[in-house]
Amino acid sequence: DEAFAGDGPVPPRVRSDRMQATESEARAILRGFGTLSTEVAPRVAPIQLLARDAAATDPEMAGLYTEMQDQRLDRMTQNARNLAAAGHLRDGVTVEHAGHVMWTYSSPEFYELLVVRRGWPLKRFGAFIADALISALLPSNTPMAQSS
Repeated sequence: DEAFAGDGPVPPRVRSDRMQATESEARAILRGFGTLSTEVAPRVAPIQLLARDAAATDPEMAGLYTEMQDQRLDRMTQNARNLAAAGHLRDGVTVEHAGHVMWTYSSPEFYELLVVRRGWPLKRFGAFIADALISALLPSNTPMAQSS
């Protein structure tokens, strides 16, 4: 819970909800998700990876790891519902599919592979996550946001 709360005065989850409620441009929302992933992953991924590894031999940790994964899937599915409700998802992309894609790209394994093992800077990691989500979920004709 502390890892998900972040360091700042407003937890990333609250900022994500606010962004989704106030931002109308789909690419900006997914770029925001990419940025939030650079804040959350360094704090949460090590805990999730530790639970994953311990789950191999400890039934209690296996239950905790499953619960953590289920909670992340629930959160990503809610984010997908928000995108669908705003009309942002590409034709043929269901809420369930979008939730699974978002769950995959928010996995601790992506952080481990790209940042921990390959040494990617967090900014590059966040941009990769955003670009992947945009490519996987949005219509190809979605207008481009002003990039920074």
